Amino acid sequence: MLAQEFRVLVRERGLDPHRDRDAVHAAARETVQSHESRSMAGLAPVLDDPESLVNQLIADLVGLGPLQALIDDPEIEEVWINAPDRVWIAKGGRHELTSVMLNVSLVHELIERMLAGTGRRLDMSHPFVDAMLPGGHRLHVVLDGVARGFTAINIRKFGTRVSRLDDLVALESLTANAADFLRASVLAGLTILVSGATQAGKTTMLNCLANEIPGSQRLISVEETFELQCQHPDWVALQTRQAGLEGTGGIELRDLVKETLRMRPSRIIVGEVRAEESFDLLIALNAGLPGMASLHANSAKQALVKLCTLPLLAGENVSSAFVVPTVASAIDLVIHMNIDAHGKRSVSEIIAPTGRTERGIIEAETVFGREDGELVRGSGRPHRREAFEAAGIDMESLWAW
Repeated sequence: MLAQEFRVLVRERGLDPHRDRDAVHAAARETVQSHESRSMAGLAPVLDDPESLVNQLIADLVGLGPLQALIDDPEIEEVWINAPDRVWIAKGGRHELTSVMLNVSLVHELIERMLAGTGRRLDMSHPFVDAMLPGGHRLHVVLDGVARGFTAINIRKFGTRVSRLDDLVALESLTANAADFLRASVLAGLTILVSGATQAGKTTMLNCLANEIPGSQRLISVEETFELQCQHPDWVALQTRQAGLEGTGGIELRDLVKETLRMRPSRIIVGEVRAEESFDLLIALNAGLPGMASLHANSAKQALVKLCTLPLLAGENVSSAFVVPTVASAIDLVIHMNIDAHGKRSVSEIIAPTGRTERGIIEAETVFGREDGELVRGSGRPHRREAFEAAGIDMESLWAW
C-alpha cells in the first residue's frame, strides 16, 4: 500500500528516479510521515522502523528491491538466484543461503530493471545475457526453459579495494618479492597470461597489472562484458554486442581484437580468452605488441596447453605447427591464481616459457612456486632479458634477495 502511494506521488511530481534522487528521497520520507500521522490517529498500523522503510521504498523504486541490501554490502562478492525462495550469496569465498524471499513476477521485474539501458535483451531467441549494471557489477541471466524450472540469475560484484599489486601483498595473496618482479615485468613490456578457476581472482590480477602500465602508453581492452576497472589515463575499453532482432549488428570478441590494432595500442588486454579470438590475439602478439589476457585453467602449464588448442577453432587451415611455437615465443609469463577451501585467493605459481618446444609441448620454468604454503622463488627466469634492459631494469637485481 505504501509502495503504491509512493509511486503515485513520484509520478504526480514528474520525478526521474535516477536524476532527481534528493527529491525522490524527500517524497519517500513524506510518504512515511503521512503514514505515521495516520497511525497516530489510529487509522493505520504503527511502523516499527520508519527510517528503514524510507530506504526500502527507494530501493523498490530505483534499486533492486530486496536485493539492494545485498548489492550494497561490501562483504558480499556475488549474488545468485536459483529460485524465488533460493537467493544465495558468496561472502569471503564461501556460499550462504540468505533469508530473502522473492516471487516470480518480482524477479522478472528486477531483470527488466537491470537490463534497461544496457542495450542487451533477453528472449527465447537470446536466452542468455551478459550485461554490466550501473555500479560496475556483472549480470548474467539464463532464461527459464534453458535453466530448469526457473530463470537463473548471477550478479558478480567488483570492488575497488584491490587495484594495485601492493594491495595483493597486503592481502597475502602475493609476496613483496613476487610483486616487485611482476611490476618490473609489466614495465619491461612482457606479455602475461593470467590463469585460474572461476572466482580465483583473475580479473583482479589483470586490473592490478594494468595499473602498473606506464601512463605514457596507450591501453586498449576488449571484453565480453565490461569488467576491468583499471585506472590507466590513456585507456579505451571495448565490449561485445548482441545481434539485433534481424540477426545482424552483433560484434564478437574476435572482431574487437582485430579492431584494437587500428587504434594505435601500446598494450592490449583481452578480458578472457575463450575461443577463436585467441588466434587473432596470437597474431597481434606475434607482431610484437605486448598484451595481457586471462584464461580458465587448472594450472599454469595447462593454461599454455589450452592456449595452444583454442586457436585451432578459428579454422581448418590453422594448425598446431603454427600455434605451438607462436605461443611459446609470444607468452612471457603465466600467473596462476588459486582459491582455497576457505575462500582465500592467492597466486599459486608464476612460470616463464623458455621459447622452446619439444614434441609439441612448450617448455617452461618456474619463476615462483608454492612450497609449504609459501610463495618462493624458483630457478626460472623470463627468456626476454633484452626487454628488461631496454626498460632500464637490472634483471639480476630482482633476484638479489
